[in-house]
Amino acid sequence: MIKAGLDIGNSKLSCIVADYKNSNKINFLSIYSIPTLSVKKNLILNYSKLLEEIKLLITETEKQSQTKINSINLNVSLIDSKSHYYNSEINLEHEKITDLHIKKILNNSDYFENEVGFFEIMNNIISYDLDGNIFYTNPIGNYSNNLKINFYKLLVKKKYLDNLNSILNNLKINVENYIPSPLSSSLATLTNDERELGSICLNLGHSTTSIAIYENKKLIYSDTLGIGSNNVTLDIARGVSTNISSAERLKTLYGSLLSSPSDEHEIIEIPSLSEDKTQFRQINRSFLNSIIKPRMEETLEIIWQRIRHNNLQNKKIKNIIITGGGSELEGIEEYAKIIFSSNVRKASPLDKFNIGKTYKKAIYSDVIGTILYEKDEFFHKYKDKLDKNRKKVSISGFFTWLDQYI
Repeated sequence: MIKAGLDIGNSKLSCIVADYKNSNKINFLSIYSIPTLSVKKNLILNYSKLLEEIKLLITETEKQSQTKINSINLNVSLIDSKSHYYNSEINLEHEKITDLHIKKILNNSDYFENEVGFFEIMNNIISYDLDGNIFYTNPIGNYSNNLKINFYKLLVKKKYLDNLNSILNNLKINVENYIPSPLSSSLATLTNDERELGSICLNLGHSTTSIAIYENKKLIYSDTLGIGSNNVTLDIARGVSTNISSAERLKTLYGSLLSSPSDEHEIIEIPSLSEDKTQFRQINRSFLNSIIKPRMEETLEIIWQRIRHNNLQNKKIKNIIITGGGSELEGIEEYAKIIFSSNVRKASPLDKFNIGKTYKKAIYSDVIGTILYEKDEFFHKYKDKLDKNRKKVSISGFFTWLDQYI
């Protein structure tokens, strides 16, 4: 089966095509990426230019892969998204749990509730509670007096998707699945053990930072923050009075979160902001890093506060996986260990995917993850069995009829 994925980022657009059999049998036919300045934190700054850029991207990807792209899996940023945790339960009086009990709980819950102005991008069961005992797999066949199901629903603003769909409709491309961008990054970089034991995947991108938290192979939280590695670049440009491209170069070549006595004596020449290209000034590496450290510390602290705000710190998850372009900053692992008091590793797409060296980089984790997405993992199996277009009354009526047989 041929699968295609598209990532519309704040600094680059990426498209991927693969012959996909399963997660262990993938033949990547093409990965193509181009820079863009047309998007900023979910806002399309230049619609016509972005349309032309995506058209070029799709055309080049089709040429490389020798395929025609008619539908894609689309990465979606979670800026201004909503995470909704809810539960529902029934008393069984020592009955054997069946499929009908699960359906009844779904009907009594917020599972089919929609919020005006938002699109449901994920809605799944994260755990089952049988008489106070937590299960992470389907409990059908067990006897119980009480069954409670805990759910996690993720919503994104509909107007954001409408903007993206408007462009893709112009190109006659259908969106097969909308994928939370943090989820895509985690699918490309986390091992099965990390997903089962519990891990936090952070993608430090250009203008955003995404969070995906797993426990017992379930995605239990996902979000995107409007702060990224470009904030560091802008801090450097302002702090040393140089242009943005030179600031990015300084960050990449000399930036570090680790201190060394030699930093005071390592001199770096930087171009000034004047039109005179021959004018340079000097700073030492210690001064440069004194600009970088506060911003990165703030970013990691904001992530930790967001986790605490959602009461997820009590999960005691001790594995942090960092990917994205910002993960290339020297010393990020050591710094994150201090902030999160956890084990930390930097990650690029896993070796098992056999991606060429050119694209086996952290900045491509999100687009590679679009190929690995399986909808059944993140929506309950009953979701597609019900007609999404039928009125609520019809759904309610069906389950009212069903209830009398349970």
